[in-house]
Amino acid sequence: MRWLPIAIFLFILMSLFIYSPVFAEVQPEELLINTYEADITGDGQNETIELIGVLFSQETKYYREVWADISSVHGGQWKIPYEGGYEPSLQFIDLNQDQITDIFYQSSTGGSGGLYNYHLHYLENEKLKELQLPEQRFIKGSFKDNFKVSIHVSPDKDPVELNVKDRAGEYLRLELYDKQGNLLKPTSVMIDPIAFFEPLLISKSKGYGLKSYQQISGAYHADRLGTVETLWYYENEEWIILQTEWVSSS
Repeated sequence: MRWLPIAIFLFILMSLFIYSPVFAEVQPEELLINTYEADITGDGQNETIELIGVLFSQETKYYREVWADISSVHGGQWKIPYEGGYEPSLQFIDLNQDQITDIFYQSSTGGSGGLYNYHLHYLENEKLKELQLPEQRFIKGSFKDNFKVSIHVSPDKDPVELNVKDRAGEYLRLELYDKQGNLLKPTSVMIDPIAFFEPLLISKSKGYGLKSYQQISGAYHADRLGTVETLWYYENEEWIILQTEWVSSS
């Protein structure tokens, strides 16, 4: 049984090795990203809003978890979980036109498409509610003969006609057109989701709305044609479009 003390010693040594803090994986901790003061209940007194996150790792600035802890002087407390991302932040603007400040969240996904995460929350009778952000449902576009693209951005506007002959070489390589400019197969353009929202003052009487930016591409994502910019306003419990414009990449 001489081996027994040696076995016990080795077991203790291995246990110390495994559970030693030196070798334990360092877990990212909660970080206070920012602290805000804003009256989001409409009672005339500011609430304290702490935006908190947990980094994906110590070597990145990407937050895998983000949330807001809200507390009022009257003892009210709320928590809002958010999607993670880079550079998360909050803005406090009345976007639903109820004369009470709302909570507008954004964070960058870090992808090549320049997409952002967004959420819009508000308090009603001390209950937390989320207001869905607007979506562009009308935009459509397709390639036409003679190296042209037709894009509809609004039901009350004529389509935008683009001449893409300067990209003919690439479209010939992709067998989208023949050398005479005949379209070889029906092809729609690529319509990205809204990438970015920007709060914008409509007027002193109307208050704030949102401006959205939505990228349109041709045969593939890097084949950028332009951006649809839309001005939105929340009225009668729905988002309405005040204006839509096409901005060409060229």
